[in-house]
Amino acid sequence: MEISNQIEKAKQGDQTAFTFLLNHYWSEVYGFMLKRTENETNAEDITIETFSKAFDKIATYNPEFQFNTWLIAIAKNVYIDMLRKKRSSLFVETTEQEDQKAYNIADTTPSKEDELITEQNLSQLLQYIKELKPHYQEVIQLRYFQEMSYQEIANKIDEPLNNVKVKLLRAKKLLAEIIDNKR
Repeated sequence: MEISNQIEKAKQGDQTAFTFLLNHYWSEVYGFMLKRTENETNAEDITIETFSKAFDKIATYNPEFQFNTWLIAIAKNVYIDMLRKKRSSLFVETTEQEDQKAYNIADTTPSKEDELITEQNLSQLLQYIKELKPHYQEVIQLRYFQEMSYQEIANKIDEPLNNVKVKLLRAKKLLAEIIDNKR
């Protein structure tokens, strides 16, 4: 029951619902992709892309099917796309209109988590951040220390805006786990 409530809230654009769904289903999607790719980095990239696409298209989700089944179907498609891109080695660019649409969706106001991270003891926080994988360190660095907007980060690391949002959500969750384990 709670999952369907969170999905409905996510359809309304509720960021906390997105975070809940990401946290709830991350391990399942990541584990599924890790078995297929046998590569942690690829599995993580595919999982990030999966949640990015899922959150972008959540309005199309049909509640007659399990949410995790829908996510796995998206993950399979992302994986197939990745394999096709590797084979063709073509770079597909988004149109200016798509970029502008993504930019308009971007929420540049800091969340409660953003404020908490900013207030942490800096030297201790830096130590914790160093324990993250490099691509998570990078988005944390750009967001919280260089104070870039989501769109600026997307431009800098040359990734879609939704990927940046998911990476930041995941980086914050992993960072919180590291901090909790150290206490």
